[in-house]
Amino acid sequence: MSATLKLTRNISYFMIGRPFELRRGRFEISVDGKDVGSLENHETFETPLEPGRHTLRIRKGRYSSRDCSFESVDGEVVTFRCHGAALWPTYVASIAKPDMAISLKQE
Repeated sequence: MSATLKLTRNISYFMIGRPFELRRGRFEISVDGKDVGSLENHETFETPLEPGRHTLRIRKGRYSSRDCSFESVDGEVVTFRCHGAALWPTYVASIAKPDMAISLKQE
């Protein structure tokens, strides 16, 4: 049996009645340093995982999330939510510190 990684990309900040994300386009997903898929805004991605400790990172070009370590067990669904920078200060800071460009949070 295996675990499942579920990743949803959805922005919660709104401007002019619509979701607003400053870092747009397709995000690449890597688990333990290996590319496993990609994700557009308002999409959900799922992939099977072996039980154990893993590291998740989301990136778009030189911009990325911080590495996020997590544990998975048989039959478990490990859920994360991500989105690109939605506030100008974070967007500008990510130019100097690229791992601030994408927010990644475990639910």
